Order: sequence, then C-alpha cells, then structure tokens
Amino acid sequence: MLSTERDFKRGGERLPIPSQGEVEGKLLMFEAVAVTCLQELLAKTETRLVPRLRRRLIRNLKERCAPLKLCADDEKAAEEFALQLLSAALEEAEDRGAG
Repeated sequence: MLSTERDFKRGGERLPIPSQGEVEGKLLMFEAVAVTCLQELLAKTETRLVPRLRRRLIRNLKERCAPLKLCADDEKAAEEFALQLLSAALEEAEDRGAG
C-alpha cells in the first residue's frame, strides 16, 4: 500500500521491502505528477521552455550526484537516462495535450 507517512519516518519503520504493487504504484504517481506538470508548462507555449528544463534538470542532477561521488561514467549515464525520461515525459504530455 502506498504510504507517504511511512516514507518520511526515521529508522527501520520506513525500510520494509515494498511489494511490487507498491513500487508500481509509486512509479505511476511520479509519472502522473511529472506529465501533469509538463502539460501545464507546455500550455504556456514558451519556445525556450524545454531547453531551460533540460539545463535545470542537468544542474539539479549534478547537485544531487555530487555527494554520492559517482565516477564520470556513472554521472554521464545518469544524465543521459534523466534526459531520456524528460524526453519521454514531454512526448507523453504533448500527446495527451493534443488529444
């Protein structure tokens, strides 16, 4: 079962192994939030929006990866994956917005 309350608890209470349904549910929620936000942003039809989103995504990713001290290959792989996710979400948002 999805539980944001448990996710914010400290210690062992928040570490039980999630079920496959819980993982799928969380991924579905993340996707829904991302696509909804992108639809709202794309509705503004600002031509420089997508390049700004890409730059901000890369900057935020680098900030989050820095404490992990990833090697250059892992950082590059994370960046490529994040940009692929953004592209897929943008396509989904555009498709849903057009439909």
